[in-house]
Amino acid sequence: LPERDRAELKRRKLLLEVTLKSYWIRKGSAFSTAVARQETELTPEMISTGSWRQLPFKPYNFSSLGLAPACGHLHPLLKVRSQLRQIFLEMG
Repeated sequence: LPERDRAELKRRKLLLEVTLKSYWIRKGSAFSTAVARQETELTPEMISTGSWRQLPFKPYNFSSLGLAPACGHLHPLLKVRSQLRQIFLEMG
């Protein structure tokens, strides 16, 4: 459509312009169907043989929080007492 007609149709809300994006995906030079296992630990055998130079190592994630430390639990009688207190507070 000419620009003038297109602007007129847009003004009258009879035309809706939609932009479509498309991507082409191709296999790269490093494409492989097998998943390579990365090493996570450096062993004394790897150091002595020098095989660590050719192995891929998994990068460290220094921003992860890690596992929460295991902490203790309430005594069963204290748990019952807190539940009773909550019930009475809800009752008023």
